[in-house]
Amino acid sequence: MMQNALMKAGVTAEVLAPVIVSPRSRRRAVFKLAKGAIGFHAARSHSIVDMRECLVLTSGLFELAQQLRTRLAFLKEPAEVHVTETLTGFDLAVRSPQKLSPALNALMAEALAGLDIARAVFNNALVLESAPPQVEEGGVRVTLPPQAFLQSTREGEAALQERVLGIVGKAKTVCDLFAGLGTFALPLAKKARVHAVEQDAPALAALATAARGEKGLKPVTTEQRDLFKLPLTPVELAPYNAVVLDPPRAGAEAQARALARSKVPIIAYVSCDAATFARDAALLLAGGYRLGPVSPIDQFLWSSHIELVAGFKRAGA
Repeated sequence: MMQNALMKAGVTAEVLAPVIVSPRSRRRAVFKLAKGAIGFHAARSHSIVDMRECLVLTSGLFELAQQLRTRLAFLKEPAEVHVTETLTGFDLAVRSPQKLSPALNALMAEALAGLDIARAVFNNALVLESAPPQVEEGGVRVTLPPQAFLQSTREGEAALQERVLGIVGKAKTVCDLFAGLGTFALPLAKKARVHAVEQDAPALAALATAARGEKGLKPVTTEQRDLFKLPLTPVELAPYNAVVLDPPRAGAEAQARALARSKVPIIAYVSCDAATFARDAALLLAGGYRLGPVSPIDQFLWSSHIELVAGFKRAGA
């Protein structure tokens, strides 16, 4: 699939053997609930397949889902629960047609009693919090905003971080675009000054707070910005020795066009979509960059989705 996407875009690259994460390693999921069932939609259907076994989720996340099947049976349809396994407990975000009343708040709290829940929100309203839900990014603790994006597995995330740091190398100033919670900005800040750009304000605030609270990091600055509508210009990119790109599935076409006109020596591109990566790679190659090996990271077991990371360099970099 990846080779086909590259070929269609006219991009030639060495594709390395994929890194395949272990089964039972996925730490976050969005479960659908209905009629005493909890699970996921069947293929091309709105029917919910009741989950009684799963080789993808962590054992803790799977066991929690089995508990939630009966404990949250009072929720009206269509209901769903976003769950992330964190260092301090499970982070839950419930979506339901119901309005949160004092009675429903008490019912939710009772239903979750005795479970390892760090925080629970119901339609964005806080129901309970026993501890801030936290993860580590490169050894730096980050408190998650509700329903925050997070790489699906710790193993896959570590593989991506290792490759991005290897591509960036000894760069002293790095611009991290689509920075999210700081997946790359925070480990990079151990050796480089980092400017993190992200549209999601809660994620950016979590990144900034984590950076301020960690001793030994180089300066980390943040900027809230919609990079689809307002990509960094070649002039704005000029101060950086390296750029990290980690866009959503739509890719980063506007930003890739600006980078192609820039003089940034090194780009580390992380993608979850081979087709949009190939499109953006073609733009960078047309702008004079050379593409290094592409590393696939398969953290979506038994699906067609795959993550990848690749480096682009200008001559002399």
